[in-house]
Amino acid sequence: MATATKPPTSAQHTEVTPDLCEMVVVHLDADRIVRDSCNARETDTAPDDTLIDSVKAVGIQDAISVRPLPGGTYGAFKGWRRAQAQQAANATAAEEQREVLQVPAYVRADLVGRDGWTRLLSLIENDHREGMAERDKVKSVELALVDMSEAEQTQAAKALRVRRGAVKHARRAQKLDDATLRRASAGGMDLEQTAQLAEVADVPGAERRLQSALGRDQETGEGGRGHWDQEMALLQAELADKQARATALAALKEAKIPLLPNRNHVPFGEKDLSRPLSELTTPLGNPLTEANHSGCPDHSARLDEAHQPVWHCADPAAHGHKVRPEARKPKNSLSPEEAARRSNSIASTRAWKAAREPRYAFLAKLCRAKTLPEAARAFALKHFVTRCSDPRDPEVLGLILGAKTDDPAPLNVPKARDTALVFANVAAAFEDDLRPDKAWTSLRPSAAAWLLLLETLRRQDNAYALSEVEAQAVAAHRHRTDTAGQAA
Repeated sequence: MATATKPPTSAQHTEVTPDLCEMVVVHLDADRIVRDSCNARETDTAPDDTLIDSVKAVGIQDAISVRPLPGGTYGAFKGWRRAQAQQAANATAAEEQREVLQVPAYVRADLVGRDGWTRLLSLIENDHREGMAERDKVKSVELALVDMSEAEQTQAAKALRVRRGAVKHARRAQKLDDATLRRASAGGMDLEQTAQLAEVADVPGAERRLQSALGRDQETGEGGRGHWDQEMALLQAELADKQARATALAALKEAKIPLLPNRNHVPFGEKDLSRPLSELTTPLGNPLTEANHSGCPDHSARLDEAHQPVWHCADPAAHGHKVRPEARKPKNSLSPEEAARRSNSIASTRAWKAAREPRYAFLAKLCRAKTLPEAARAFALKHFVTRCSDPRDPEVLGLILGAKTDDPAPLNVPKARDTALVFANVAAAFEDDLRPDKAWTSLRPSAAAWLLLLETLRRQDNAYALSEVEAQAVAAHRHRTDTAGQAA
């Protein structure tokens, strides 16, 4: 039994905006209420004993929200646990000499056929209550927004306080396990950051490192993501490196080619007899290559720093191979100190390359802003004359100006933003100084001045944080009296 009015036709309710619908409480028979398929809560959906006892004593005090379903039933997208509690209470009412009660509800006929909005409203309701699983939240964001038009998505994203691309972010975030999702939410990660964590979760320590970066950003109180972006770029580089090695190892395994241990990790007591083919010849003195050595029983490989195979013979003497005269003396293994320095150099070079993307993204935001910070304008004008004739990579200039990759002349900025164009050209020139992979080892004073300038250009949600390798590179220049003003 219900006191609800007849639902409007679909033609009528499609014109009703959900947040403008007239809200009238009606009373429905509890047994006519079922769980709506767009209810955002999918875990812990059953009422506990405390809720059932409360409903037995005083009934449901806060109206639930339902929408009409075929067959005369109503789908509860808000308050399904309360409805179940009333059903349980009614089941024992006669035995316990209590009155069978109806369920107060808002009947949302305007939501018939509007699954996206129904799920969104259910998500907002449940997100404000304790105990909703993080997985239910991110899944509901995806399913709610994917069913909406672009205009509705914009409105809903504001209600949920999520960024553009929330559907994609929610889909990626669901790859994380429940415990990680809970920790990410408790640590203050938003939906986009949780999705980025899912992207690099296979890198050891990724969650800890991103939480630390988020904490450093929060300490500034400026709302930026400088430290997060730097750590994320480094994790992406490490993930790409890990995936490249896995691909190379899989290829060797498929070809049934043994992978030799690192020369610094040969088991104690064993002697490394292997030699790269570039140091060997056939008995007649002809070069050994992968092609003419592949039939050797000891054909093997090591991977170089780029995870490309370097072909070896594990025991050249056993197969009659000759060592080239210029390669008679075998290479000595690195000492622990040398190995540590080499490892640090490789990691620093990878970090230096990874820092480019966050830096370019920060510069692009500066150039797209309505006004350029005064420090950036002054720096650009001072160095434009001295640097404008230097060679600049058009691709980098395009990235800074936010041009499309196929734009042959990325100089199309409005006249009102000509200072941004000057700044972009100066930026591209200084970025050319930072382009070498080993530039971090001995940074020029002018290049250090450029990085130190970026560190000072802080705006809300657009703060740049130097990466560890960048901070290391500028350390020697930081305390000079006029570093930022030195000529290029």
